Amino acid sequence: MNSSWDNMTYKETYNNLEQVENEIKFLAKSEIRLQILNSLIDSPKSIKEIVNKTKLTYSSVSSNINKLAKKDHIYKVKSKYHISHISNVYFKNLLDFNKLIKIIKNYEKFWNKHQINNFSSESLQSITVLNNAELIESTPIDIYRPHNYMKNLIKDSNEIKAIFPYLHPDYPQMLEYLLEKNAKIEIIIPKSIESPLLENINRKLIKKGIKNKNLKIKTIKEDLNLSLMISNNKMSLGLFKSDKTYDQNRLLISNDKKAIKWALDLFNNFNNNTTTNKKEIL
Repeated sequence: MNSSWDNMTYKETYNNLEQVENEIKFLAKSEIRLQILNSLIDSPKSIKEIVNKTKLTYSSVSSNINKLAKKDHIYKVKSKYHISHISNVYFKNLLDFNKLIKIIKNYEKFWNKHQINNFSSESLQSITVLNNAELIESTPIDIYRPHNYMKNLIKDSNEIKAIFPYLHPDYPQMLEYLLEKNAKIEIIIPKSIESPLLENINRKLIKKGIKNKNLKIKTIKEDLNLSLMISNNKMSLGLFKSDKTYDQNRLLISNDKKAIKWALDLFNNFNNNTTTNKKEIL
């Protein structure tokens, strides 16, 4: 399938980006203009209402409103100013870009020199929802801090969706614990670790979990280069390094609803390429 870059020349793309860049520069160079646009996102306002909302001076608001109106970023209907549809798009993309920079800067150790090629294009485009996530890192005193955090996340959950890219010695015990308390489990694993994983879980618990529809084990042929855990109210994400080894020293976690939905969408993207063999499991 051709990408959008294949459907237009680089020259056309460059020209389009240059035009957009000028518009973005006009908006981004002035904090006052950004505050004015931000105040108009929810609803149209008069100059007095904008002043009250932004706490800017009347003269600053009035001057920049005229500049925004000349460039068709806003327009006036009676006494109220409205943000134009295209400026709304520009502004929201500016906010998203700011969040993206924040994510890369704040979690540079997490993203840098790590593999993200398993991420869907949709997941990459919406990655800004992770801007309020927390980075859990190992310390000299607690080198297993990220893994222990994940274990506690599982322990406190009644429902888990997870991607296990490799077989950690603790995984069978963790799954048994969940099955014993009748938690709902749905995991995606590489086909290569299916048998070793199942061999170390109580067979009766597996059969009971499948019978009660509390356990779903799905396999995927290719290698997985991420670890993903989604519980009732949290998500965690781990990545493989560029040398194809799992980074056990870092885990990105969040309890934000948008971040959890992002993780679920990523999980479902992998789920579309899985298979289930109940006979082999039983």
